[in-house]
Amino acid sequence: MSAVADPVSGLQLYELSHRWGYNAPTLPGLDDVKIYRSVSHARNGVMTQVWKATMHVSTHVNAPLYLIPNAPAVGELAMDKFFGSGVVLNIPKGKWELVTEKDLEQATPKVEADDIVMIVTGWHRKYSDSKEYFGYAPGLSLKAAQWLAAKGVKMVGIDNAHVDHPLATSMGPHRNGPQIKYLLPEYKKATGRDAIADFPDWNPAHRYLLEKGIPTIVNVGGDIDDVVGKRCTFQAYPWQWMEGEACVVRLAAMLDPSGSYRIESGK
Repeated sequence: MSAVADPVSGLQLYELSHRWGYNAPTLPGLDDVKIYRSVSHARNGVMTQVWKATMHVSTHVNAPLYLIPNAPAVGELAMDKFFGSGVVLNIPKGKWELVTEKDLEQATPKVEADDIVMIVTGWHRKYSDSKEYFGYAPGLSLKAAQWLAAKGVKMVGIDNAHVDHPLATSMGPHRNGPQIKYLLPEYKKATGRDAIADFPDWNPAHRYLLEKGIPTIVNVGGDIDDVVGKRCTFQAYPWQWMEGEACVVRLAAMLDPSGSYRIESGK
């Protein structure tokens, strides 16, 4: 799907979210999205739906509270965290590879202070209920997270489910893992290395970003390929949920090809 052009302003809007709803791919260990119609058109002349789900499904933002006790929730973060300009970085990665600080340094456009940074490894093309998407994904190294924080970015998105390498999450040996039982012996067979030795810490990159007050967006997707290598303006507002550790968002990128659009002055 190509960009949607606003007929008045000329702004081009790009969908960067995956679909949310019934049968949306769900992290191993979490419940599926459940939806039913409590009121229907045939019976009541109107429709109301009831749903039950974790917020860690589809494209969603993580607040510091997700990994840091007593840290700010999604509704406590300032709205400007979720709107602003930034970059879409093309950093292709394969199975179990890490995005490094060198990758970020060499990527274009260059990351600037106060940017929203979207990292595209290509993994969004594998988005599905599959061991490949959740278990074999690339991830952000701790030094890469430290590099982003030192640059003064205000939000980081990535087109995988974890931010970190999956073996540094509960997909591997950490917390209540391994949620994907075969990953550890498979990693050992493929690399000759021990997963616990290579990834001794749980969510180190993700935790570092959240500790620095930098919210994250995972499962970035949609038409992200259409804006790779560009500077864009992004918006991805969560609910005003004062206890929420995460929230599903509709992530969009905006471009102004004519450079003529102006936000209303309020007069």
